Amino acid sequence: MTTTPAERPRASVFIATSVDGFIARPDDGLDWLTGQPDDELTGEHDPDQDFGYGDFFASVDALLMGRGTYDVVSGFAGDWFYGETPVYVWTSHPDDLAPREGAVLRPVTGSLEEVVARLVADGIGHVYVDGGKVIRQFLAAGLIDRMTISTPPVLIGEGIPLFGGTGDDIRLELVSCETFDGGMVQRVYDVVR
Repeated sequence: MTTTPAERPRASVFIATSVDGFIARPDDGLDWLTGQPDDELTGEHDPDQDFGYGDFFASVDALLMGRGTYDVVSGFAGDWFYGETPVYVWTSHPDDLAPREGAVLRPVTGSLEEVVARLVADGIGHVYVDGGKVIRQFLAAGLIDRMTISTPPVLIGEGIPLFGGTGDDIRLELVSCETFDGGMVQRVYDVVR
């Protein structure tokens, strides 16, 4: 895909990976990240220990995630985590997308180009890209501008990888690296064009 930043929304990633590069267990489990059983996850974060997520989230106009990621986060207990921020769900089956109470869902279908065109048409200036497959597709197409990757000190052995299958090398520039109590390391990268 060949677009310039002026022709598309700014696209950012904010995600956690295990030290061995996985974003979830093979069954989509996140217990390794939260220390809680998956059926107790609320998606809520302590604002005093949210690792910058609150400020990041306040900077975006919308989220774009794949269907698999939506199915996982829609299963979190409690109120809809993303509030009134529009959540675009990239799916080939929009008719069976179960809306979550309080969610502003915007199903999108089609190619990567069609999805980006929809974001542009809707006036989205900054999009939060989430979910392994969607992130990899955006990276491969040169559409990610910044990535914030938080890594707790845990190896999980197997799972859903964040990276792989992007084709060519993708050069990154380290913007910052911070450590937190408990050993969490957070790196922020700009993608070099």
